[in-house]
Amino acid sequence: MKARSLQDLKQLRTQLAEREARAAQAQAERAAAQQRARADQDLFARAIGATQPLPAHGRVVHAPPAVAPEPRQRQRDEQAVLRESISDEFDTSTLLHTDEHLSFRRPGIGPDVAAKLRRGHWAVQGEIDLHGLRTDEAREALAQFLREAQRAGLRCVRVVHGKGLGSPGRTPVLKAKVQVWLVQKAEVLAFVQAKPLEGGAGALLVLLAAAGRG
Repeated sequence: MKARSLQDLKQLRTQLAEREARAAQAQAERAAAQQRARADQDLFARAIGATQPLPAHGRVVHAPPAVAPEPRQRQRDEQAVLRESISDEFDTSTLLHTDEHLSFRRPGIGPDVAAKLRRGHWAVQGEIDLHGLRTDEAREALAQFLREAQRAGLRCVRVVHGKGLGSPGRTPVLKAKVQVWLVQKAEVLAFVQAKPLEGGAGALLVLLAAAGRG
């Protein structure tokens, strides 16, 4: 009976040892699994970089779409419109007033406006000098200048075209063309020949319509 008890005790110790061994193995396997899981998470985090949690309201805020660059064809089309908007062949003989001083005023604009413009009622806010430009260059430069001047809110500008003394035959070709171009621009309300100290026969003072009216 005693021997049987010792044998039973040995068996119990063996069973306990086996259980402890299995428990230790299971714990080691769980620890290894947790370590592998953490390693996988670290690898994933390094792969995708820094993350930011979504807002609590659950809405996703999308970045605004990038603005596409303005195509060059559109710029060429706008330049073509500028060139075609004023013609060299426009007849101004019935529109220009050639009293002691050349002047122009659009229909509906009273003669007092031209008189005020000549007296300097409006301060000159901008100027363009067309000296040395070819006809096509001068036409495009003038149209661009007038458009930007009106957009900037300028009301009175000076256009210097020269007296034509250096032209073949001393004929003021550009001067005549500038007058033709200005008459065709809707934003031009009136223009007069500048005073001698402001350019005289080689320049014009131009009154522009307020932005939004031209």
